[in-house]
Amino acid sequence: MLRSNTLKYIVLFIVLVLVQVLILNRISLFGYGIPFVYIYFVLKLPLGCNRSLTVFLGFLIGFIIDFFCNTPGLNAAATTMIGFVCRPVQKLFFTVDDYNGQMPSISSLGSAYVKYMLLLVLVHHVFLISVESFSYFNPQILLLRIVISVLLTSLLLFAFEGFYLKKKNSWRKTT
Repeated sequence: MLRSNTLKYIVLFIVLVLVQVLILNRISLFGYGIPFVYIYFVLKLPLGCNRSLTVFLGFLIGFIIDFFCNTPGLNAAATTMIGFVCRPVQKLFFTVDDYNGQMPSISSLGSAYVKYMLLLVLVHHVFLISVESFSYFNPQILLLRIVISVLLTSLLLFAFEGFYLKKKNSWRKTT
């Protein structure tokens, strides 16, 4: 990570943990879907970021969520998993020119970032919800939980991206 962005990442980390623990863990759509926006932190790490650092930061945010939510290792395992697969997924969607060390966003990377984000959200949710249910006894319910959670999380992540874009554009107008 670039040193100039370190403070942004620390603030993002803290805000996402607080939002997840204090607000979003209490939301459940039809008793099936829960938004997991804390993974946004891993998605916003710079493209080409050191894999060890990405895995460690993924584990750290998952561990903190687990600590506050009394879920022994579920979130840590899932975010460690997306931290691990992040680099190969980046190679699927991005070119070498995209690896500029900046915080990735829809405004800078376009549809490639959307695909990247959706795939990692799907991987995270499939892993997390499968491990949480620890059974494929009722695959329809499992699939429903995954789909609703992916949709909720994706919608909120797009909202965060829109907020980030709006904030960035308003900051440019004032300077």
